[in-house]
Amino acid sequence: MLALPKAFFAGLFASSIVQGSSVEQNRTMYNPAIPGWHSDPSCVFVAERDNTTFCTSSTFLLTPGLPIHASKDLTNWKLISHALSRESQYPEFDQSLAQSDGIWAATIRYHLGTFYIITIYNNQILSKQTGLIFRTTDPYNDSAWADPIRYDAEFIDPDLFWDDDGTAYVATAGTNLQTIDFETGRLSKPRTIWNGTTGIFLEGPHIYRKDGYYYLLVAEGGSGLNHSVTIARSTDIWGPYEGYERNPILTNRGTAELFQNIGHADLFHDKNGQWWAAALAWRSGPEGQTYPMGRETVVTPVTWEENGWPVFAPVRGVESGWSLPASRDIPGDGKFIDEPDVVDFRPHSTIPQNFGYWRWPDRAAYTVSPLGHPNTLQLTPSFANITAGWANYSAGYQIANLTMITRLQTATLFQYSVDVSFAPTARDEEAGVTVFLNQVQNINLGIVMLPASNSTTNSTSLAPHFRFLASGLGSDEKHVPAPSVTPVPPSWLGRPIRLSIHAENATHYTFYASATGCQSGEPRALGRAPATIVSGGMGPFTGALLGVYATSNGGAGSTPAYVSRWRYQNVAQEVVRGEFITE
Repeated sequence: MLALPKAFFAGLFASSIVQGSSVEQNRTMYNPAIPGWHSDPSCVFVAERDNTTFCTSSTFLLTPGLPIHASKDLTNWKLISHALSRESQYPEFDQSLAQSDGIWAATIRYHLGTFYIITIYNNQILSKQTGLIFRTTDPYNDSAWADPIRYDAEFIDPDLFWDDDGTAYVATAGTNLQTIDFETGRLSKPRTIWNGTTGIFLEGPHIYRKDGYYYLLVAEGGSGLNHSVTIARSTDIWGPYEGYERNPILTNRGTAELFQNIGHADLFHDKNGQWWAAALAWRSGPEGQTYPMGRETVVTPVTWEENGWPVFAPVRGVESGWSLPASRDIPGDGKFIDEPDVVDFRPHSTIPQNFGYWRWPDRAAYTVSPLGHPNTLQLTPSFANITAGWANYSAGYQIANLTMITRLQTATLFQYSVDVSFAPTARDEEAGVTVFLNQVQNINLGIVMLPASNSTTNSTSLAPHFRFLASGLGSDEKHVPAPSVTPVPPSWLGRPIRLSIHAENATHYTFYASATGCQSGEPRALGRAPATIVSGGMGPFTGALLGVYATSNGGAGSTPAYVSRWRYQNVAQEVVRGEFITE
């Protein structure tokens, strides 16, 4: 492993030329621009809002949903709000079982002083797709995003476009085009406007108007190693559309690059009129096996040929881009993507904006600084656990609320830890830390109440144990480590136990436990598992979450766990195979 500071690459790439362009670009940029699971990105530049670019992404079953990140320099990105932050906006999350259900690809746009996000909620159990349109005039405030307008969605991946005459259009997968009435949510009959280059997997369309043409940007090839971006144009929005002879205009398929699955792009410009594209990508290499952060957001510069077609710079971990002055002058209480978590759950504080839940949470299960336990987060255990057995999972047994609170993994190498105070009394009560992709792909280290090692099968003698458990039922990993159980040392009982997860290389996680304030409490490595377990499989559209959980594992236990000293730190990002950058 080679870890180098950003300054090394900055000197190396400072005068690079974007492929297909004669314009010199003098700023070194790093991808992913918004690291961690931020799939299906859509971005819009708004000059009236202090020359700021706003982006959103898909969140599937994660709540709050539809994060909005803002930046003035396309390097410093800050989480400013979630368009979907209240259960009342869309309570139907509790009807979803499939890992690919939930909020799919969204488009963010700005029109006449108002921000719009259009998306769909997919529900495989009901075989239904519900269209949702969120609106606000204040993107820096969760509560300012109104309850969505609902519409019957026949197609996925909706895009919003306003023509010069004020007519609003929705373009969807399959390159269908419809007009829309925002007051009623009524859409006109759809018309197919282009068949793409292959006629299959035409997804994530976006329409733009430039220099007398309507440009139609489309993802083709499916979201995987064959993913690509193609483009067509017409002088009439209804077509016919002419495909670009050099399609695809953006892809890494067939290459040995670390960044793969490049697609689902969106175009926007900056305050200087310089153009950019946001797209999704895996950091998987051509093997497509290990990419725990899933589909991340990359940004690359775009130029326009004299004949009017755009030229995209190929996506790389280190690129040269248009120069923009560095700025972290972004309103709001959210975090920049490079900031660590230092959370102590002080009295009267709230849950940080970058924390999330699987489906809507039972709010009563999470209490900040409860009476008698200041500076902790009390977790009331859920009946359901996060490692659903296949039969129970398929039957819907695990659709109930999970007591689990998480944050995204946002770096290849990281360190995460929490202190857990937990005194279980009933068998199978458990609290611990997790790397979570979904309910059949996760890796966990818990403190669980089990029969004491010196007890007989029929004995009622119980004792806390560490249990390392990797659930790989839905993954492509062939070597899932076996569970292991270790008694908690007696000298560690009655004090907080620090549980840690480290990504010390790009392929494996190591789980540690240590006791605070105890001479014999030095860290012990209790489990190691490959990141392939939480890559793809039944969760190909999402990415790894890190967090804590509490469960009775289907039993009668109700002992709460108290979490304190939540810490997360990015250590290094892999930008080229085997090469890492540090801040």
